[in-house]
Amino acid sequence: MTTTGCVHLIGTGPGDPLLITVRGRQRLAAADVVVFAGRCVPDRLLRWARPDAERIDVDAAGSGASDADATHRLLADRAHKGLTVAHLTAGDPFASGAAADAARYLHDRGIRIEVVPGVLRLVAAPGFAGVAIAGEGAADAVLVVPCGPATSDGAPAVDWNRLAPSDATLVSEGRGSELARMGDELLRHGSSPAEPATLVLHGTLPAQHTIEGSLREVRDAARELADTATGVLVVGRNSRRRASLRWFDARPLFGKRILVTRPRAQAAAFVDRLADLGAEPIEAPMIRIAPPEDEGPLEAACAAAGSFDWIVFTSVNGVDAFMKRLVGGPRDIRALGSSRLCAIGPATAAGLRRYGLEVDLMPAEHRAEGVAAALRRNHDVAGARILLPRADIARAALPDELRRAGAAVSDVAAYRTVPITDAEGIDVSRMLRERRIDVVTFTSASTVHNLVTRVGPESAAALLADVVVASIGPVTADAARRAGIATAIVPSTYTVPALAEAIATHFDSRTP
Repeated sequence: MTTTGCVHLIGTGPGDPLLITVRGRQRLAAADVVVFAGRCVPDRLLRWARPDAERIDVDAAGSGASDADATHRLLADRAHKGLTVAHLTAGDPFASGAAADAARYLHDRGIRIEVVPGVLRLVAAPGFAGVAIAGEGAADAVLVVPCGPATSDGAPAVDWNRLAPSDATLVSEGRGSELARMGDELLRHGSSPAEPATLVLHGTLPAQHTIEGSLREVRDAARELADTATGVLVVGRNSRRRASLRWFDARPLFGKRILVTRPRAQAAAFVDRLADLGAEPIEAPMIRIAPPEDEGPLEAACAAAGSFDWIVFTSVNGVDAFMKRLVGGPRDIRALGSSRLCAIGPATAAGLRRYGLEVDLMPAEHRAEGVAAALRRNHDVAGARILLPRADIARAALPDELRRAGAAVSDVAAYRTVPITDAEGIDVSRMLRERRIDVVTFTSASTVHNLVTRVGPESAAALLADVVVASIGPVTADAARRAGIATAIVPSTYTVPALAEAIATHFDSRTP
């Protein structure tokens, strides 16, 4: 007999995927099935789901959840099969009636539920805008004013005669027309037109926009928005303190839309760092990592690993491909014997460290030429047996230099970089034409080649002419140059974290 599963109704918070609660993230990571509305749940949030979890976007055609009743049936169906279901809801599950209806439906059918509250936009948006709704300098009371339900004349059912003259801080969330109507009621019933007010649109997101001024000015701004945006309105003297409390929109990359072409499986840390610096990362991976077409040479190299004097790793991809093959069969880490290890840079060295290995050499210059120079300068490589497990299309500069120095080099394809022809719903060419991308990042020559292929070799240089291009190092920048693309940013250290910081410095230095 199948045991009925559980449905977790999880509030994802106000918009920023990092504002989901710890419990919400734990429940999401443990779920067999993840149900969500694609228009409300960011992709970055879904990366915490299990890779093997069933993902159902109720907004997608063919999802079987075209309306609320269908979604309820879908949740019940998966739970009755004994599965654990995570139902993601923007904001807080019980802040709107939809999740409460789902909870009642499931309860009536004997299905166990858990509600995981989410951070409310009413609280988060003012905080991200630098508006302290309580505390020193603010009013003694904070009142949440509903924008609905409305009375027959369209005004919210609020006692404005008592509310407008009060000294309380007023907070409300709604569409532009609803917040404008609230401003009208406050002014009509005694609020001063000069009362400080702040309107926060797209709170906690890179697109966040804050309008501040008098109640009358902010009311007028809300009216112009009509119903094109939902915002949070704060009315009260604490709005005056924003200049000293703002932080979110003061970050160096705030509002910058940055294209990330790195493989999705490796882009998480880069994307998070760009977001921390204020950017809106747009993930459009140009390549994916795949095993070599012929895995025989890699297997032979792993079998003979202990016979090499040096094993030189030029990327984290090479580390993972080689080590997984090395320990994936009857061998273990001892198969490396007395071979010494060289890593091209700190990220590659960290990749080896995950396998319990420390490097014997890391050059100061994190590129192939630096590796060859460091080996020749610090060690006698004449006659040395050197293994290079790396990409199938890696440059010949490193093995050529080592062979000229007298080394016996085994250059083995450990992995392939495969072009991604599907932009995963992102039309990169159109975004570039419409100037909706501020920065394009390249982390390898392959990402350059495949973006050029995707947008068209004849169009690439023109489309990127007015975009800031950031390349991880001189080799990648040279690949861009050969495609007619000028690189504006190259970090002094050729690593992904350094690339993020270099982009931030580039824009921060131009801030008045």
